[in-house]
Amino acid sequence: PLSFNRARALRRGQTDAETKLWQRLRAKRLEPFKFRRQFPIGHFIVDFCCKEHRLVVELDGGQHGEPEGIARDARRTRALEAWGYRVIRFWDNEALQNPDGVVEAILEALAGDLSLTLS
Repeated sequence: PLSFNRARALRRGQTDAETKLWQRLRAKRLEPFKFRRQFPIGHFIVDFCCKEHRLVVELDGGQHGEPEGIARDARRTRALEAWGYRVIRFWDNEALQNPDGVVEAILEALAGDLSLTLS
């Protein structure tokens, strides 16, 4: 399928921020949470996804701060939420300069999800 070929190409050409965050998310390093990178959902390919907990993590570069990028991201987030996913976003520079803080925020989002399922 076209989306899987596109996802594969995106994995090969990931940004420095994506590479840095992937080093912390890959291979179930956040046990028990498993992440996939450049993961197709519908007609989108998201940066990172914990499919089991329906959490999408997006890293945004400067183009996402422009009015057109903001509108496109809002439409994308609404579509992903309609499919049952939660979306959290970080700026690329956050992932590069404070990767531990980004991972902590991801874990907090997942921990909130776990507390809901355990109640």
